[in-house]
Amino acid sequence: MVDFLIVGGGIAGLSAAAHLSDLGRVLLVEAEDRLGYHSSGRSAALYEAEYGAPATVAVSGASGPDLAALGVLSPRGLMVVGRVEDADAFARDAEALKLTAISSAEAVAKMPILNPAKLAFAAYTETAQNIDTDLLMQIYQRRIRHNGGEIRANAPVRALERLADGWRVTLAGETVTAARIVNAAGAWSDGIARLAGLPAIGITPCRRSIAQLPAPGGRDVSGWPMVVSAGETWYAKPEAGKLLVSPADEDPVEPHDAFSDDMVLAEGLARYEEMVIEPVTRVETSWAGLRSFSPDRALVLGPDPLDPAFVWCAGQGGQGFLSAPGAARVLAESMGGPASGQPQTVMRALSPARFAR
Repeated sequence: MVDFLIVGGGIAGLSAAAHLSDLGRVLLVEAEDRLGYHSSGRSAALYEAEYGAPATVAVSGASGPDLAALGVLSPRGLMVVGRVEDADAFARDAEALKLTAISSAEAVAKMPILNPAKLAFAAYTETAQNIDTDLLMQIYQRRIRHNGGEIRANAPVRALERLADGWRVTLAGETVTAARIVNAAGAWSDGIARLAGLPAIGITPCRRSIAQLPAPGGRDVSGWPMVVSAGETWYAKPEAGKLLVSPADEDPVEPHDAFSDDMVLAEGLARYEEMVIEPVTRVETSWAGLRSFSPDRALVLGPDPLDPAFVWCAGQGGQGFLSAPGAARVLAESMGGPASGQPQTVMRALSPARFAR
């Protein structure tokens, strides 16, 4: 019998398994043929600690030193821009993200394709950083294996049966036993809970689409910040010499292997084009991922109050990478591990016990 069976091989499951492997024997199972296939493999991957619900922000802030120590951060910067009619949304975003107002000329210097005729407001922070997602996932995999843990792909969970001392878990082709289940299944988290005979929390998967564009006008985009429209109606992020542009869609969908909606993508690109002087002449490729939210949009971390041997690690809402170390520490503490450093108010705000079910 393993001590912890983690369901899900995205960044949430990997970080949880890595920290729990310090406390006992870990087995991580992933339904797909590789890790990070769904949301984690389709992330914009920016560390911006002020983004999200207050309890998630607390966890993300605590993750910064760990991510820096692991060597997965690099400079990027974050800029929010707005039109005259975006004044209220811009003010809210700048305050929430703790950005510093800059002039239109300064904004254009940071992203030269911005249209000065449309640009009324801009604010910036240099604290936002790229996250090397592939390296971070590799680091966690190495830690799991170094501590004697095991990782299995192509291992979907077919059934969960409660035993006196844990769980019997039916995978594709085999059965294993575990003292505790850690539900890090992302968009499929509620489904895993139902397999365990527990009520769903109400994790809602939402589609987020991305288009990869050639560097506008052949420019060097490597030094540009990530740019977000006021009210987050689109964003653009340099990546490997290209520009990733998203309509910032958040449409509720059923759990599935997501793909972009052509109309949603076109509408988002049109909003982006309104603010720049370089038209979109070609989309090289496009894709979508699922951002899964809890009812209050904060992370869900800790034992289920109806069965403490079933542990939630869900509701990352697109913030899985930037919150991973801090979230894993909270999860470990909730299961008897070392103190995470988070106050009890944050622990309660993250616990699944906050939901009446």
